[in-house]
Amino acid sequence: MIGIGDSLPKFKLAGVKPGFNDPEEKGISAFEEINNDSFRGKWKIIYFYPKDFTFICPTEIIEFSSINDEVESSNAILLGGSTDNEFCKLAWRREHPGLKDLNHYSFADPKGALSEELGILSEEGVSLRATLITNPDNVIQHISVNALDTGRNPQEALRILKALQAGGLTACNWSPGQELLG
Repeated sequence: MIGIGDSLPKFKLAGVKPGFNDPEEKGISAFEEINNDSFRGKWKIIYFYPKDFTFICPTEIIEFSSINDEVESSNAILLGGSTDNEFCKLAWRREHPGLKDLNHYSFADPKGALSEELGILSEEGVSLRATLITNPDNVIQHISVNALDTGRNPQEALRILKALQAGGLTACNWSPGQELLG
């Protein structure tokens, strides 16, 4: 499994742009290639979930969506995806009221290549519930991985992003605005 201080491996994924529900809207494609050079100069919160059209996954995606404005105001981008393809992601957005017009990028890793390289591909062939935070140079600063049946807390991912960006030592349960240690 990849670790803290490692660079993201080279990848090329199909991305679904924020706000799209159909493959093309007003003459603009919903799809965009996402790779290591995408979103230069930005921190990234990248979260993986097992499958589209499931039960726990939409609760997480909706909650990650609720922190997107704060993520963006922290010079970061939010990316969420699974081993399902990009067309499945759009279909799910159209089907699930909480995912309609999703405000952040989705990505498709249908062969599980990135998930496998990161060490988060389950025996079932789907991504585990993993969250990675990278700095603007794509160096991993945080990793957490949950079992398939255990949801995450996106507010904690946001807190960790802000702690990493704070530029010093942060105490247990540190939150933005609190003093740094030392």
